[in-house]
Amino acid sequence: EEFLTEDIASGDITSEAIFHRGQEAAAEFVAKEDFIAAGLEHLAVHLFLLCNSAIQCRGIRDGSRVESGQVVFSARGPINDLLRAERVGLNLVQRLSGIATYTRSFVNRVGDLPVKIVDTRKTTPGLRVFEKYAVRVGGGSNHRFNLADGVLIKDNHIAACGGISLAVKRLREKIPHTLKIEVETENIDQVKECLEAGVEIIMLDNMDIRQMEKAVLLTAGRALLEASGGITLDDVRAVAETGVDLISVGGLTHSAPSCDISMKVE
Repeated sequence: EEFLTEDIASGDITSEAIFHRGQEAAAEFVAKEDFIAAGLEHLAVHLFLLCNSAIQCRGIRDGSRVESGQVVFSARGPINDLLRAERVGLNLVQRLSGIATYTRSFVNRVGDLPVKIVDTRKTTPGLRVFEKYAVRVGGGSNHRFNLADGVLIKDNHIAACGGISLAVKRLREKIPHTLKIEVETENIDQVKECLEAGVEIIMLDNMDIRQMEKAVLLTAGRALLEASGGITLDDVRAVAETGVDLISVGGLTHSAPSCDISMKVE
């Protein structure tokens, strides 16, 4: 509703001047490139129904592979309401389908290896729940949704606290025993410190391949290892082959290109 209010404001002065109230039409979302669909099955339908509950609409199943020229969503109802929903609907679907498609590219690169591709909190403010949903549609997994969703000691925590061991000790005194602790590390010495402190998940931040391989050997299954930091499609395979358990990619949500989709009205 907020998205629609932002775009429509006090009314669509163009459409309301051209068309009489109640004039009906049919509309279709048409793919202009190949992609993985996200946001069409439920989100786009809900958006159009918010404009007018009498609109009849249907989108293809999220996760479907789409080919250029394919109709991915159809709607019929008052032309003014179809046009009011058009831009917000396209913006969301193009964004989410882009994330799902980009995520699927990463997943396909490592599909035969025992590793998960996960997202981060580097999402568009206000769109996190949708963007993380699109990551799952693309075959990826979600990292924590917010700061209350899990424990992650990062570099600034370590710097301000005075070390990993002290930060972990303070956390264990405060958090429930059911929560796992993850720590961001920048070198092998910090990995060793995490293992001595009994950390359950260790993030290998901006480490090179040799350092990751050394961390995997050193850890020997005593903790989950998450590789992170500027990982791209070009190097994600090499990172996965080191034996890490998780690869987090901020680019899934902050750098995925939106898909090209247009709405055509009959």
